[in-house]
Amino acid sequence: MEVNCHKHEPGLIKLKCSVQNYDWGRIGYDSRVARLFENNCGGQIDDKKHYAEFWIGTHVSGPSFVDGFDDLSLKTWIMQNPKVLGDVVVHKWGVDLPFLLKVLSVGRSLSIQAHPDKELAGLLHKLQPNVYKDANHKPEMALALTEFEALCGFISSEELDDVLETVPEFKEVVGNAYTNQILTIDKQYGEVKKESALRSIFTKLMSVDREVISKTLSKLINRLTEENEKRHLTSKEELVLKLEKQYPNDVGVFAALLLNLVKLEPGDGLYIGANEPHAYLNGECIECMAASDNVVRAGLTPKYMDVKTLCSMLTYKQGLPEILKGVPLNQYVRRYTPPFEEFEVDQCVLDQGTSVVFPAVPGPSVFVVISGEGMMRASSCEDSVSEGDAVFAPAGTEVYVSTNSKLQLYRAGVNSKVLLSP
Repeated sequence: MEVNCHKHEPGLIKLKCSVQNYDWGRIGYDSRVARLFENNCGGQIDDKKHYAEFWIGTHVSGPSFVDGFDDLSLKTWIMQNPKVLGDVVVHKWGVDLPFLLKVLSVGRSLSIQAHPDKELAGLLHKLQPNVYKDANHKPEMALALTEFEALCGFISSEELDDVLETVPEFKEVVGNAYTNQILTIDKQYGEVKKESALRSIFTKLMSVDREVISKTLSKLINRLTEENEKRHLTSKEELVLKLEKQYPNDVGVFAALLLNLVKLEPGDGLYIGANEPHAYLNGECIECMAASDNVVRAGLTPKYMDVKTLCSMLTYKQGLPEILKGVPLNQYVRRYTPPFEEFEVDQCVLDQGTSVVFPAVPGPSVFVVISGEGMMRASSCEDSVSEGDAVFAPAGTEVYVSTNSKLQLYRAGVNSKVLLSP
């Protein structure tokens, strides 16, 4: 595909993309990320290696490159051609893509983590640039490609009371003073008091000595293992056993009891704002976020943990997160719009012999083909696309997609509410 299909108007740009081999990724060809990466770059897949994330964007930790120009990154090309972003994006975010699109293949739990808001991200980047690689915030959204499990946000007050009353090991690890503080809070004290108590108990848990965690966790695992022979464990109890096998003696196993267990069906979406605790557990998804790689971790990980920062930054909001089902734009395209300015995502599923038009918008888009093959056309530009192909479409580009087989792709772009606001 040519970089310039017309002398004065850049057309569609095919991209060569980056892969991340984090330990929680699925192994070899069991990973959709590995298969996409192989199709995208022609690289050799190691059947013993973990393939976790496929990145499409300009972030320095995993940049995309213009196909046919090995040394020309998408970021550099955009800087040379700033008009491809459109005036609204350049004015608001400067000469760079404000979002990052990924595909994730999760084989085991990611760390319990949160992403800082812009103010905190700037401070952390200044203080620890080797750990916090940029100064941006990282609101994000996951769209399930398969059944997908995650921990997200704190459980309700009623569920918290239940944990404190029915999990003696949890009470033992944080101490009676903290658990009684929550259990004796009456409704008349309101949400602020509950939030303060939850903050206290979570902070206490995350700062308990590792030997105490190990000893008490062993009691919990032994009890659940015995009870598993007499009754059906709850899904949260089963998760505790699973997480302890993945991360032995880790405080994150206890922390999981305080977070909502969310199960997504293919097509469901979950968005996560700044300072919200979460951990992806299993499955494959499309993920889109503001262009950042900032993560504050405090459990279920061998990586650097910043417990003090995490405990101080969290919102401590309680209750289930909103599940997005998407809004149909036509019979083939469904749009997921989170409450964030930087991005929205369209899911497109075309049946054999069908076609669809993505209208021109005053901002850039990136596309990734998840399965199937077809054609993409913009202006005088046309080329075949298939599984693993990633494409950049400049602002103001109408994109026509067709297929003679079946095709599933996703488009990420700047939130339409920002682009189309007066």
